[in-house]
Amino acid sequence: MRSLLASLRGAAAVAPVVERPRLELSGPKLGEALEALVRGAEEDGGVERYVAALQAKRALFRETLGAGRSHQVDLSTFKGLCAHVPTARRRMAPQLEATAFPALRGRVSQLLATDDDSVDGRLAAFCAGFPDDREHRWVRDLAAEMLHAVDPERYPLMTRWIWDARANTGVLRELWYGEDVDHLLIDVPDRFDTFVVLREELAQFLADNGVFRDVLDYVDLVTAQVYAGYVNERAGSYLRTDFTQPDNPLMHARRILGLDAIDGSGRTRLKAFDGTAFVVADAKCLS
Repeated sequence: MRSLLASLRGAAAVAPVVERPRLELSGPKLGEALEALVRGAEEDGGVERYVAALQAKRALFRETLGAGRSHQVDLSTFKGLCAHVPTARRRMAPQLEATAFPALRGRVSQLLATDDDSVDGRLAAFCAGFPDDREHRWVRDLAAEMLHAVDPERYPLMTRWIWDARANTGVLRELWYGEDVDHLLIDVPDRFDTFVVLREELAQFLADNGVFRDVLDYVDLVTAQVYAGYVNERAGSYLRTDFTQPDNPLMHARRILGLDAIDGSGRTRLKAFDGTAFVVADAKCLS
């Protein structure tokens, strides 16, 4: 565990040298999320099943986009990946048309190139290829999901549901320590080093609570459980569209991690212009 924490701290080396953000996290809130995760997973065979699903998802992304393979991925295969990105899959249909896809594939290849160590710069460059408006908020999430899924140790999950400084929303706010947090503006940037520090602190919390294996997976599961609590309590109409009432305690967490992407028949949650679900042939249902 000590070597893993050292490795996670080493991930900050790929960011510019700046003052590390100070995060004020609530231990009790984290404890409640971990307890809810373990308790909710019992009826599905335990947390280990969710860990295995996350690892299978990452293997799919890594085998498809890793080691320079992103520049040759075909549209159908890429659609299968996008089905696992819940905050993008209902908005990105125009980019998955045959005429638009080559440009998107090129941007993905540039994003995943490791010769440029400026993670924030690569994310900004990827987002700059799209309009900066409400209809394209999913772009940041798609980029963050791909970085994390292809190389989870190097890149923490940096989606907007983890932390969106402009909107002052996300897991970071839900875990923030203090009174009347709902009316507090948290002055922490949503840049790479913030997500690195957040992951370090969550990994340390897990170690203190006896979690020494599959720590990266537990970090993602705990943060998803924290956000699931937010969805249950205060979600707006947009989130209720994709996160309907759960069939079990971890349904929201499973959905925000994209583990509900494909059902047993290969039908996905990725929608075309006309609302038709994309189907993946011979797909494995991760959930």
